[in-house]
Amino acid sequence: MTARNQAALDFLLSRRSYPAKMMTDGPVPDDAELELILTAAARTPDHGKLEPWRFVVARAPALRRIADSMDALGPRIGIEPEKVAKSTMLYRTSQLAVVVVSSPKPSEKVPHIEQVLSSGAVCVALVNAATAAGWGANWLSGWASHDQDFARDTLGLTPQETIAGIIHLGTPGPAAPERPRPDLSKLVTWLDK
Repeated sequence: MTARNQAALDFLLSRRSYPAKMMTDGPVPDDAELELILTAAARTPDHGKLEPWRFVVARAPALRRIADSMDALGPRIGIEPEKVAKSTMLYRTSQLAVVVVSSPKPSEKVPHIEQVLSSGAVCVALVNAATAAGWGANWLSGWASHDQDFARDTLGLTPQETIAGIIHLGTPGPAAPERPRPDLSKLVTWLDK
């Protein structure tokens, strides 16, 4: 066993996402700070060293364009106007988001599902890295992220790629409310034999 890193363990036991709607108009990570956060996120377990994911960084002007695309998409795919408005408001007020793109590679050794799961792990690592760096971070992908046309036309994804997550980053405002945490007694099965 290696030495216990209590500070890291305490962070993981107490960390929480910061609601994007509560972030202030304050600063967002600059390019150097964001590169540090992305570097930490990219250290995610990646069986086979395939890097089956990539990042699309969207600053305020791009986020407004994404909101406009969502406005057009919503009615076309049957999303209620209230839900469209709620979703697009976030993109109109956010200053920075990182789209984690699941980009599986052909591999005889690494199953497709493991590559997709690695992309999800990158999302968690990005939220944790941003939080550890003192920023608010919230993984909010939403209904538009599951539309292939939106992903291709708005974010430049290829037909083989999907959006694993959209992480909004910014300056935290007031303390976010705590929420109930999972009850492990309902989730854990112990196999001793």
